[in-house]
Amino acid sequence: MNVAKTNQKGFSIIEVVLVLAIAGLIFLMVFIALPALQRSQRDQARRSDVGVVGSAVSSYASNNRGTLPTTPQLRQYVDNLSQYDKNTELSVVASTTAPTANTIVVHTGVKCATGGAVTATGASRRQAVVRVVLEAGGTNAIFCQDV
Repeated sequence: MNVAKTNQKGFSIIEVVLVLAIAGLIFLMVFIALPALQRSQRDQARRSDVGVVGSAVSSYASNNRGTLPTTPQLRQYVDNLSQYDKNTELSVVASTTAPTANTIVVHTGVKCATGGAVTATGASRRQAVVRVVLEAGGTNAIFCQDV
């Protein structure tokens, strides 16, 4: 009796499908996590920008006998913010209104309260805060920093 051995080289269809399924799951996990990571990075840049604007307010006040800057004066002090084009995307304003998207707002005569809110209780008129809206915390997540 002649029994021929057949040695087949290569992968079976089940092995190929299994490898493709695992690769697909890995790519899916990366693409799901990527937007959250990008939001987190943009929020970190916004917090950094708030620090730059706060330093600009402090610098202006130090150079001008404690008076706080107006919007045009503040824009001269803010040279390079990390993620905005100063002329088209970013509005740095001295205002009493809440910040909106792509706006950094400087409030005078108040201090930061809980949850990104501001309060005039216990604040002098020479105190200021800088506020910005963050992406990761939902629609009303506001970051506030005392100057």
